[in-house]
Amino acid sequence: MPTFLITRSGYERLQQELQYLWRVERRETTEKVAWAASLGDRSENADYKYNKQKLRQIDKRIRFLQKRLDVLKIVDPAPSQAGKVYFGAHVQFENDAGETLAVQIVGPDEIYGQAQVISIDAPLARAALGKQVDDAVIVTTPSGSKTWYISAIHY
Repeated sequence: MPTFLITRSGYERLQQELQYLWRVERRETTEKVAWAASLGDRSENADYKYNKQKLRQIDKRIRFLQKRLDVLKIVDPAPSQAGKVYFGAHVQFENDAGETLAVQIVGPDEIYGQAQVISIDAPLARAALGKQVDDAVIVTTPSGSKTWYISAIHY
């Protein structure tokens, strides 16, 4: 079974989402389905159909999160990582044109809905792993190669 990495804060966000879906969102939607069902004919009841579909989506996400949280491996920064780019690092890049880019390298489960994070599987993250401040990072993309320089690293 493959190992899926996640930062501690990312793991906690997924746990919070699961708890919210289970305790709040699912409960409210179930009540709406029950209310709409009590109105009688369900075949033309838009409230019933919409909320029933929403309930299925919530249940699907709950099942996914429950299974996913069981296989995720939390990675906390180690003191030995200081000064080098590894999983969980906040990295600042700069290129020859003076453009800057600040990102945190995280697991694929953490990139959605967040700005300034990239997956450990992204070409820039892969190229930067193990590098230090002032090292050049050459990233090959479909549009060509780009060179970035690491200007700062912190955890």
